[in-house]
Amino acid sequence: MKTKAVLDLADVKAIAAAAEAEALKNNWPVTIAIVDDGGHLLWLQRLDGVAAISAHIAPAKAKTAALGRRESRLYEETINNGRVSFLSAPVLEGMLEGGVPIMKDGQCIGAVGVSGVKSTEDAQIARAGIAAIGL
Repeated sequence: MKTKAVLDLADVKAIAAAAEAEALKNNWPVTIAIVDDGGHLLWLQRLDGVAAISAHIAPAKAKTAALGRRESRLYEETINNGRVSFLSAPVLEGMLEGGVPIMKDGQCIGAVGVSGVKSTEDAQIARAGIAAIGL
């Protein structure tokens, strides 16, 4: 039997605070979602001024990154490179850049999804959050 790390509430709060700080530093209104390794929502934070739809997109990006154990942008790139059949993949709805898995010791322990600004900026915010817990 293997042992696997899990996110606790302190980790989630640290990730959220760092992601929020990165967004505010750049004046980017976004929604930040944090999920566990099964894609279950642990945190949702919608900053002032962000479009309401981002509250649906951010968790979808996070869930896609967690279940796929890879950045959600890789699905977007696959589709953009012509493999449009990937659009029919079950459960994966957030196949846009901005979902980043949280990896520890080669295992996915969750993911952060961000929506509201350019996709590369969404991913930058997610990575800043993850960096707060040393990963």
